[in-house]
Parts: sequence; structure tokens; C-alpha cells
Amino acid sequence: MIEKVVFYLLLLDSVGCNLVVWFGEKWYTKHFRWLSRFFPPAKGWSLYYLLLVLWIGTLVYRAY
Repeated sequence: MIEKVVFYLLLLDSVGCNLVVWFGEKWYTKHFRWLSRFFPPAKGWSLYYLLLVLWIGTLVYRAY
């Protein structure tokens, strides 16, 4: 049960990350300047993050 909750939280985070990187990069850097210095929007990293979360989701699905 806890695995599913963690997976859905990670999925929500990764989808939100991809939406910001692909469609709201200027908004992110304008409104979160201090955070964008440490975590710059990178399309490759965010896509890899989404794929990794989806892979974890398949593992959770197979476990139950």
C-alpha cells in the first residue's frame, strides 16, 4: 500500500517537472530564481526522471 502512495507521489512530481520544463521554463526561472540556480530546468534530466518513475511503476504493478 505504501509503495503505491510513494509511486503516485513520484509520478505527480515527475509529470509536474516535465510540464514546467517543456512549457514553463521562463516562468520557472522568473519566479524561482534562487531555486533555478541550484536546479536549472533541463529537458533531458526531466524526461529521464519520468521514464525512471514509469519503470518503477511497472515494478510496483508486477509486485501486486
